[in-house]
Amino acid sequence: MKVTLYTLMALIAFAANSLFCRMALAEGDIDAWSFTIIRLSSAAVCLGIIMASQVYYLRYRASNIGQPFDNRLLSEKGSWLSSISLGIYALCFSVAYVELETGTGALILFSAVQLTMIGWGIYKKETLSHLQWIAFIVAIAGFVYLMLPSAAMPSLLAAILMTISGVAWGIYSIRGKTCLSPLRATGFNFIRSLLAIPILLVAGFIYQNIMDVQLIHIDSITMEGIWLACTSGAIASGIGYSIWYMAMPLLKNTQAAVIQLCVPVLAALLGVVILSEPITLTFMIASTVILSAVLVFILNKQRY
Repeated sequence: MKVTLYTLMALIAFAANSLFCRMALAEGDIDAWSFTIIRLSSAAVCLGIIMASQVYYLRYRASNIGQPFDNRLLSEKGSWLSSISLGIYALCFSVAYVELETGTGALILFSAVQLTMIGWGIYKKETLSHLQWIAFIVAIAGFVYLMLPSAAMPSLLAAILMTISGVAWGIYSIRGKTCLSPLRATGFNFIRSLLAIPILLVAGFIYQNIMDVQLIHIDSITMEGIWLACTSGAIASGIGYSIWYMAMPLLKNTQAAVIQLCVPVLAALLGVVILSEPITLTFMIASTVILSAVLVFILNKQRY
């Protein structure tokens, strides 16, 4: 029940992130660079407050029961590799999202995530049964069927950026299997990512000059765009990624990879509920195929 709860909450957070990004960037309420910077900053601030409150509470509780405070609880500091992966994922995703169709971006992103995490799982000798391979192929087919109608030929640079984003997210997820405190690891990873903001700004201006487009539109940023970026960062990213790091040690890399194919389905469901988007026959068929295949994959793994 614990791994199911953590995983479901994390997947909902991922889907919400996709929805917030679509609402903010597609409507032009904020540019990709500003969205990424506000997203990283709000997540760092939110998790910093939670971590400080956690330490205060633990010290207060230890003093009340007359026991010394266990400093080992503070040993988790995240890692630079995780922080760099997080920053690369967030930036490349936001920039490429503007240039790609929704279906095209999802196909490229999740293909890179699957290859990265399943490849690492096979490298670490995580064996898959024949039924699991079949379930995985069926889930991929359902995912392609869901995304293909909105896919279009992508620009080369945008496709490369989305591929890099998927690989970075795969690496960040894998790194979660070794963390001691998911909350503190995620918090310090986001805090470190703030050091990359000057680099993001310089990279933004360089990208503008190369592509001859204006990416940073400070004058056109609306309060709704800022609110969506803050919500995406503080709740869907900060708290959501902490929960994902709680689930990762309880999952195999291959399981964590396949489960994430449910994210587009959940994102579409949120779009129906929040944005009143229509439910299509394609969505119903693809969702049934994906969710059924993922369920077979997970249950067979436990039995195997």
